[in-house]
Amino acid sequence: MPDISVIIPHFNDLKRLDICLAAIAAQSVPAARFEVIVADNASPIDDATLAAAVAGRARIVIATEKGAGPARNAGVAASHGAILAFTDCDCLPGPDWLKAGIAALSTADVVGGRMVVSVGDERRMTGAEAFERVFAFDNRAYVQTKGFSVTANLFCRRATFDAVGPFRTGVSEDVDWCHRARAAGYRLGYAEHAIVSHPARADWVELKRKWARMNSEGFGLAVARRHGRLRWLARAAMLPASIVGHAPRVVTSAALPDGKARVAALAMLARIRLWRAADALALGLGLRR
Repeated sequence: MPDISVIIPHFNDLKRLDICLAAIAAQSVPAARFEVIVADNASPIDDATLAAAVAGRARIVIATEKGAGPARNAGVAASHGAILAFTDCDCLPGPDWLKAGIAALSTADVVGGRMVVSVGDERRMTGAEAFERVFAFDNRAYVQTKGFSVTANLFCRRATFDAVGPFRTGVSEDVDWCHRARAAGYRLGYAEHAIVSHPARADWVELKRKWARMNSEGFGLAVARRHGRLRWLARAAMLPASIVGHAPRVVTSAALPDGKARVAALAMLARIRLWRAADALALGLGLRR
């Protein structure tokens, strides 16, 4: 049996799933060592179409409960490996992703790898792409200062996952799961060479949708803590001030090719932080669910 299980949640994105599976098939780790599980979240496509897209490169399981967390849980339940490697169907793991992530498990119990934000055209970035190139998926900072890794690039042993328990729904699942792991005494580490590329949100609609979800999930975690609602409201009220505080990061970022991209990123920084503040206040005051 393979000793590594790669878990990929999927919902109605066959084109990107095909690219992801091709990248996993090209891993430097011998193919006999790992299995791939595509946990489909009841996509509105027929079984034959999904099977044709997967083309024998993975086993398919159907997760009927909505959400990436339940899909990952279903994938784990159907897998056999002693090591679990998580990524997403819209991601592109580098050829040494598995090799580097597994090596890092020699010094940590839970490992987050490096995330790279990709864009459609380096010289014609949209405001959303420029913003995400600077601010999205800073997994090194998440691991080293915030105590979690994104689930798009996460490794652990099955024994660790079983001890911590499944991903939860209605909260920021990556933050929640990693914090539970650390509270149980498991060590979190970072793997610089376990690289996964994730596409930037292309426009305002996609970026707003992302942050509406993240606000809702973050609020779910916040209210579970003592005085959580009050702290949430205070943080929401301070969000507009972060525009000024984070502007220098845009101006000095080497991830942006030119002044036009910097201006677009600055404009999007102001727009999304103001929107997030209003949306977070609505959640805290019970005006949105």
